[in-house]
Amino acid sequence: MTIRTLVWGENVHEKMNKTVAEIYPEGMHNQIAKLLKSDSNISVKTTTLQEPEHGLTDKVLEETDVLIWWGHRAHGDVSDEVVERVAKRVWEGMGIIVLHSGHFSKIFKRLMGSPCALHWREAGERERLWVVNPGHPIAKGLPRYFELENEEMYGEPFSVPEPLETIFVSWFQGGEVFRSGLTYRKGAGNVFYFRPGHETYPTYHDETVGLVLRNAVNWAYNPNRYPELNTAPNTPVDKAIEPITARGGSLHESGEEGFR
Repeated sequence: MTIRTLVWGENVHEKMNKTVAEIYPEGMHNQIAKLLKSDSNISVKTTTLQEPEHGLTDKVLEETDVLIWWGHRAHGDVSDEVVERVAKRVWEGMGIIVLHSGHFSKIFKRLMGSPCALHWREAGERERLWVVNPGHPIAKGLPRYFELENEEMYGEPFSVPEPLETIFVSWFQGGEVFRSGLTYRKGAGNVFYFRPGHETYPTYHDETVGLVLRNAVNWAYNPNRYPELNTAPNTPVDKAIEPITARGGSLHESGEEGFR
């Protein structure tokens, strides 16, 4: 089994902020990819906002099993057409892992159908992530909790739909708590939101974070695709499973089917 994984990075902060450039000299997307490479099940590529079609062409997405998304400063620069293309693939069965400030990305909002808003504070405070669902595959091999010495605080309420599962709950040095690892299923696609990853801190150099991401890729993988979930085909009378006779008026027969 090879899970074809694509790490999508905004690649903006690295070019504009000296601190970010020093922490991630090869770009955040490439450092995230490095964390995945120790898993022999995962093959990984990277792409960025600056590529044609943001590196997310139909062909690229057809060859992607799991997409990892990190964005922040340039959410609005992501093409709506590309967002719909990615959403379509998720509904068909591609997994997606949304990281940190990707909670406010167009694709996450599209999939959640909600504001995805929260409280925040950038003070470099300690974050303690409690594993509240230790039996979940994403938590495999993790201790009861792990800590990141410096992170941006995210606080509740987090205006997302009720998740299928909550894997992590964070406590911050300032006292706030946050649901930091949430799973969803959208169509046939597995979705995981993972909170840590502010650009001015070395979060993606942390080996425990790397383990979470590797576990999440394996969890999100679905080898099957269901393109029919994006269509609304008509099943004519003569193709019905049981014999039937059409009765009453039909907009389809009169040609008034523009609502489809």
